[in-house]
Amino acid sequence: MTQGLCVRDSLDLSYNNSVQLNKIIDEKLPGRPKFTHTQVVVDGEVYHLYARDILECVQALWGDSDFVPYLFVAPERHYIDKDKTICMYHNMHTGKWWWSTQDTVEKDYPGATIVSIIISSDKTQLTVFGNKTAYPVYMTLGNIPKEIRRKPSRRAYVLLGYLPTSKMKNIKNKAAWCRVLANVFYACMTDMLAPLKTAGATGIPLTSGDGVTLRGHPIYAMFVGDYPEQFLVTAVKAGECPTCEVSRDELGEDLEETSFPLCDLEKILAALDTMDNGPTIYARACEDAGSKPIYHPFWEGLPYTNIFRALGPDILHQLYQGIVKHLIAWVKAACGEAEVDAHCRRLPPNHSIRLFMNGISDLNRITGKEHDQISRFLLALIIDVPLPGNASASRLVGAVRGILDFMNLAQYPMHTSETMAHMANGLKRFHENKSVFVDLGVREGFNLPKLHNTGHYPMYTKLFGTLNNCNTEYTERLHIDLAKDAYRSTNFNLKDEFPQMTLWLERKEKIFRHAKFIQWRPDGSPPPAAVEPLPPASSTSAA
Repeated sequence: MTQGLCVRDSLDLSYNNSVQLNKIIDEKLPGRPKFTHTQVVVDGEVYHLYARDILECVQALWGDSDFVPYLFVAPERHYIDKDKTICMYHNMHTGKWWWSTQDTVEKDYPGATIVSIIISSDKTQLTVFGNKTAYPVYMTLGNIPKEIRRKPSRRAYVLLGYLPTSKMKNIKNKAAWCRVLANVFYACMTDMLAPLKTAGATGIPLTSGDGVTLRGHPIYAMFVGDYPEQFLVTAVKAGECPTCEVSRDELGEDLEETSFPLCDLEKILAALDTMDNGPTIYARACEDAGSKPIYHPFWEGLPYTNIFRALGPDILHQLYQGIVKHLIAWVKAACGEAEVDAHCRRLPPNHSIRLFMNGISDLNRITGKEHDQISRFLLALIIDVPLPGNASASRLVGAVRGILDFMNLAQYPMHTSETMAHMANGLKRFHENKSVFVDLGVREGFNLPKLHNTGHYPMYTKLFGTLNNCNTEYTERLHIDLAKDAYRSTNFNLKDEFPQMTLWLERKEKIFRHAKFIQWRPDGSPPPAAVEPLPPASSTSAA
């Protein structure tokens, strides 16, 4: 004890124990917004929501001095030729959504600055053994370059809240269970995003880290999530497209040849307004509009937001864990697992490819990274593979090459109208040759929502920039820092783990910020460096 006091006195510490240290952190260190506990009542049941004020989160990100040199405050058009005929898309501010929204807001509020809100939600497992889960909701700004947002160490994402994860065991009917689950989701998201209704329309003062104050309009621009999250957010039925009005029997059609009308937001909102006319009329109106009969979705009333145009394509789940997963299964069924594994064992060593010397047929729970590695040599496996009946492998090679070309082109960090044309040609080549899987008895049809959604990639690239603006791989990495590590810091009490997790996160953010401040002072308190994040050798036209 005496030795401990000597250490404290020699270091001149301002605290005697961990309780006093935590009190200093809580009361004296600045940090990001605090979490609040809200009780949300749905169908007479109480659910617990832990969330932050979204406007305070916007102000915290906008005011972070690390982002000052990089913030995009106006839409821009980038070209790769002197005549300005070939557009280039990369960050969100180069997309058409930002331009059209800027024009719309400027009509009523001249001098507005668009603050594009990106929301992501995804349930994650907290324990290896057991059933403890968390349902985090993340938020970031499209005004921050994607090169910064993709790095967890830059802290460009904010944990907006934890949604309830109640299993609702008292509800035995599956349809009723799904309906209540959706209603709880909408009620909680409505509570968190409600401040955007007024702030997005009229604007709020936002001060950046260099002291410049603008009138910003925080507008819900994009939702990032896997397919189950997308149809939950849009209230479309499972197995349907959350973007366009295609029937389930036509999901396998090539969108280049067969176009379908996009989901009509006004028609769906009109159907939701019939709720007071009785459950029968309401259910029929929602059915005719192509929506589930839900109670006030959170995007209802958000200014300048069309949820059916706000669904970012997901490279991880739609391509690697979706299309590539199906493609590997089709190739194994067409060529035989033994033949595919034999070809895997004969691949030559390569520095940029992982070799599967035991083959790929016995792999279980394949990750996105493993699907990425397999896709790099999948075409080589089938170049000279013998097919049943000595059939030619040319169509099989054409189909596989087409989808692999599309997948690689879709991940470009910058796109032009020319590269998007090449991307569309790759998908078209797949559709022209996909009948080989039917002829070989592998498939009966291709009505897969993830395959259909690839036809919308060029549209979303033009709207919001390249697809690495909205990859769920980034937010899934955040589960480690903002959910799993936070849970490991608790005493594993099943009743109050979320209050402990949120408090631990608040203290961690304060310590991180204070450490940066301590490092900044000895360096001479330099102002934010002027860094140009735009691609080189590109002519621009700003709004």
